[in-house]
Amino acid sequence: MNKHHKSLRYKSLRSNFTQAIETTSQPKPLQSKQIAAALTLASCGLFAASGQATELAKNPDSWKVDAALMYYGEQDRVQAIEAIGSAQKAFGDDSVLDLKLVVDSLTGPSASGAVAQSGSQTFTRPSGNGQYQVSAGETPLDDTFHDTRVQANVGWTEVLNPLWKLNVGANISKEFDYMSMGVNAGIERGFNKDNTTVFMGTAYSVDTVDPVGGRPVDFSSMAVRDKFATEEAYRTAFNATRQGGSDDKQTADLMLGVTQVLNARWLLQANYGLSSVNGYLTDPYKVLSVVNSDGQTQDILYESRPDSRLKHSVYLMTKGALDSGVVDFSYRYNTDDWDLTSHTLESHYRYYFSGNFYGQLHLRYYQQTAVNFYQPFLLADTTLPEFASADYRIGDMTAYTLGVKFGHRLSGGHEMSYRLEYYQQDPKNNGTAIPGELQNYDLFPTQKAIVAQFSYSF
Repeated sequence: MNKHHKSLRYKSLRSNFTQAIETTSQPKPLQSKQIAAALTLASCGLFAASGQATELAKNPDSWKVDAALMYYGEQDRVQAIEAIGSAQKAFGDDSVLDLKLVVDSLTGPSASGAVAQSGSQTFTRPSGNGQYQVSAGETPLDDTFHDTRVQANVGWTEVLNPLWKLNVGANISKEFDYMSMGVNAGIERGFNKDNTTVFMGTAYSVDTVDPVGGRPVDFSSMAVRDKFATEEAYRTAFNATRQGGSDDKQTADLMLGVTQVLNARWLLQANYGLSSVNGYLTDPYKVLSVVNSDGQTQDILYESRPDSRLKHSVYLMTKGALDSGVVDFSYRYNTDDWDLTSHTLESHYRYYFSGNFYGQLHLRYYQQTAVNFYQPFLLADTTLPEFASADYRIGDMTAYTLGVKFGHRLSGGHEMSYRLEYYQQDPKNNGTAIPGELQNYDLFPTQKAIVAQFSYSF
């Protein structure tokens, strides 16, 4: 039951696959305000609710409800089912209330960070109660992972006057060993007859981390029950690797953006994001193998990460209405003071077979470089670094997504859609020399996942 054991990669995927990045469905050229509202909603999801007023103002004092059920499955690893429900209530032409509830359940084995060996290996479960074995030649996977998360969001959008729009919101998320609470606010200003929109948003959250079994002491050795003569001796050794109590982290985000309508069919959007994270950033469920020159494991240590991180992002998107569809192209650049940099290229093309039925193609390519403290393992004859992690999710990698979606409008303004995505992630060696028997194993295995989603709006 681990928050961080639930892969960060899954969390980012969940955001990618459930975000409503296309809100326009007319098979005719979009009007300027419709395009601007759609892109504002699509790209400023962090400060949600912007753009809802334009859509709901068409039906004042009505509710708009969206529901979705999503399945996420990694090959032989994490499986997830997520239910998403959202509702928007318009109050005249000026105000919109936005409510959202997400419930997801995740289970399945997750990579611990340790390396494969020629013999079987025994690991202690995060709680300290019990252990599990990994067969010779297999990547160590912790099979204790199981968690349920509930998240609630509320947002309010207020049209102050024809030029200014304000939105505020709050959210809370709770899991067995993790809780997050946050607030956000954003304001946008229209210029040039609403053909230019400038946006500024901010968000702040506080997360409390309370890992199963307690927070490990950085770089402490995993205590394994089989190596101790008595239960008392084992428990004393295990407790020595733990820090008492929970810990927290704080995240402050700032986003600046501009949307420019280029003509009746096309617009361009640019965003800059700044994020500062401080507090407990170590993954309490990840470990590193300490190996000798022959590649044989001598010890298992809990990882250690810095307690602060400053991230920058730049996002560019162009979106256009074609004679029978909508297409967008985007590029995102991320960098931070951990030296992780990433590039994301993404495109969606929606084609209308008729006024009520459409198909959509989704393509995405992602590439990142490793953080400066990433190491797939530690060498026994070297001094311990200040920080180190073998978590492949912060190592060198490339990834791509291929997806299709079909949707159709029903009577009464209802809409139904189906989405299927294939995701593949390819971790890579960051230039580390592989010693001895480790050369016989794939230390950077490809990860594959399928995402399927059914959505209904009314």
